[in-house]
Amino acid sequence: MLPEVRAAHLGDVSGIASMLGRAFRDDPVSHFLFPLPGDRAAKLSSFFALQLRHQYLPRGEVYTVRDWLGASLWIPPRPRPMRPKDAFAQLTLVRIMWGRFREARRLALILAAHHPKVAHFYLATIGVEPRLQHQGLGSALMVPVLVRCDETDTPAYLECSKEENIPLYRKHGFVVTEDLQIPGGPRIWLMWRAPTNTARKDG
Repeated sequence: MLPEVRAAHLGDVSGIASMLGRAFRDDPVSHFLFPLPGDRAAKLSSFFALQLRHQYLPRGEVYTVRDWLGASLWIPPRPRPMRPKDAFAQLTLVRIMWGRFREARRLALILAAHHPKVAHFYLATIGVEPRLQHQGLGSALMVPVLVRCDETDTPAYLECSKEENIPLYRKHGFVVTEDLQIPGGPRIWLMWRAPTNTARKDG
């Protein structure tokens, strides 16, 4: 039986960040940004902790389960403005990505250029403890927002960096809209989900 999905809070940051560090240790984007395997998980955890505290919890929505076995990080169509202290905290990324900041900035600019301008929910990150992957927890972590997307006729968007994960997102209505090969870096599939409001259509 899958654990209950709940909204995350600041007290969850450390647990979620540690889990995401393990979950993304073998991700192609992680390999690109943190090429040294020995410190990749630790640097990823620091990165996710920073983003959770100063981006996704203050401006977006984060969902998790007991023992932080998984989490999904979203930015809504109309996020709250970034607070000055959160913008200043982003400077810490330079330290975390020391030696790869130029590559990280180039990747961010490419993805930003392809990011849809239409209002949507953005699934920025979703991760599950490696030993529990492919057991339905990732799907459960998407449900709270995707249900709202359908209820409010709001599309959703994500960037997939592992081809093996595309079927999971397709099962939830996402379709590949673009296949990006980052110069000198990973391949990324851009995926879009149109809302499906069955109740409204049947009424």
